[in-house]
Amino acid sequence: MSSIFTKIINNEIPAYKIAEDDKHVAFLDAMPLVKGHTLVIPKQETDLIFDLATDDFKDLWSFAQTVAKKLERAYPHQRIAVAVVGLEVPHAHIHLIPINKMSDMNFHNVRLKLSADEYLEIQESILNS
Repeated sequence: MSSIFTKIINNEIPAYKIAEDDKHVAFLDAMPLVKGHTLVIPKQETDLIFDLATDDFKDLWSFAQTVAKKLERAYPHQRIAVAVVGLEVPHAHIHLIPINKMSDMNFHNVRLKLSADEYLEIQESILNS
């Protein structure tokens, strides 16, 4: 059975994509901790990030760095935090989270509920950065 991320890759369900290449995609988290919370995933469905082939692992982190630079431009007064948890969806993914303080990336925090217009505004801001 395909993961929800594979369904996003295959355009079976919508997502607010902010970057894509032939092997990766980055999109805004549907349940963000903060505005700009982004997920970076390989298109190859692999449950655990450390099960990726070495070159694929390196390529994923290189793509994540490119996305993080976009976030840095969109959120210039924040740091971009990185987390790999691997429990929420059985598909390797990296969280990139704009933060001002450590508690901004506490996964126990209440998640934001953003409107479609808010997501589009965030997406546009990142894409134009």
